[in-house]
Amino acid sequence: MKNIVIIPARGGSKRLKNKNILELEGIPLFVHSINYAKENSNLDIDIVVSTDDVEIKRIALENDAIVVDRPDEISGDFTTTVAVMKHVIDALDKKYDHVILLQPTNPLRPKELLQNAFNSFIKGSFDSLMTVSKNEHKLGKIINNIFVPYTYQFGQRSQDLEALYYENGLLYITKTALILKEQILGEKNYPFIVEHPFAKIDIDTLEDFNLASFYYKTYKNE
Repeated sequence: MKNIVIIPARGGSKRLKNKNILELEGIPLFVHSINYAKENSNLDIDIVVSTDDVEIKRIALENDAIVVDRPDEISGDFTTTVAVMKHVIDALDKKYDHVILLQPTNPLRPKELLQNAFNSFIKGSFDSLMTVSKNEHKLGKIINNIFVPYTYQFGQRSQDLEALYYENGLLYITKTALILKEQILGEKNYPFIVEHPFAKIDIDTLEDFNLASFYYKTYKNE
């Protein structure tokens, strides 16, 4: 099986300037995903960065990644990730069985995550896989300035809450055929549960970035 890792890293950022090339512990943010993919080279993967930015392209090439130049029409704020992934597949003259999405904003991942997730994906004959984590919060709505519990009842113990999960964005695996249909997740989509502190990191703000630095130093050997 031949697989491709796609890292979508466009230039600029509204909330955190030049986010994708900010150095997290001395390494540009998106390069953490390149390095993680390299650590899983046994999966027979090509590592591809999709970008519209000259500096990101230079850094990606220096780190031995393939670069696909992203055109303006899919570089805007409202461009979908799957559109970027499909563009990469269409641009490369190569056939891939599966696409692995590594988002630069989730730079920290447990060491064995991709290998374990890929094994589960293949063994279960799934169309796609996404990583999820358990929600530990008591969630509710505010209606007419009144808080209304949504996932629990007042007085209910946290340990008695119904198990709910959220997409943590650490990685996605999808059959290439689905991406060509502009779908990331298929009907047989496997939720791979991650119970690691890295699942809490998704960088959009300076506060997120600083928290990622703390988590990196604290849990990097796990």
